Amino acid sequence: MVGNQSDASGRRAARVAEKAALRRELLAARRARSPESRRAAARALVRSASGLPELAGAATVAAYVSVGTEPGTRELLDALRAAGKRVLLPLLLPDNDLDWAVYEGPDGLTETAHAGKMALLEPSGPPLGPEAVTGADAVLLPGLAVDARGMRLGRGGGSYDRVLERLERAGAHPALVVLLYDEEVVARVPEEPHDHPVRAVATPSGVFRF
Repeated sequence: MVGNQSDASGRRAARVAEKAALRRELLAARRARSPESRRAAARALVRSASGLPELAGAATVAAYVSVGTEPGTRELLDALRAAGKRVLLPLLLPDNDLDWAVYEGPDGLTETAHAGKMALLEPSGPPLGPEAVTGADAVLLPGLAVDARGMRLGRGGGSYDRVLERLERAGAHPALVVLLYDEEVVARVPEEPHDHPVRAVATPSGVFRF
């Protein structure tokens, strides 16, 4: 029994280390992108994501405001809202869980400082509670990569792992869509037991389905 536990612990440590190395590589590639390249990718991402039936048919979409070198979402948020969608955006809680509030347009975003993290743009409307995400028809997820099985590599903070667990507990099955740059759809990402596959990835050049 001790030997089995030791083997399992060793395998988990290896997966964690593999994830960390892949994150460093992908984040470095994002930092190397020029501002012009990021702006062009954001515009193209609106076209790709807007064509997804999962978004076209959704009444409520849980999304997020991109930060730093992430694929830009600001134009996509406005396109979804203009199309009549109710868009929910996250509010980061002290324990890294996520609350949600309705996106009311660019003027309804407030820069919020969080200890030990970069400032985030968050909706200024009333919080709806962490369970609000379970009413979404589609959930747009940030990430660093997705592989051919639909397994997603996040940034390691755990916020969206909690979201996915909450959806599973509630028996909710929204379309899960990750927004990435083209080269971040990869052959394989390290998988852990708590990881959940996604339905699709939207990139500037098109859509990948799993």
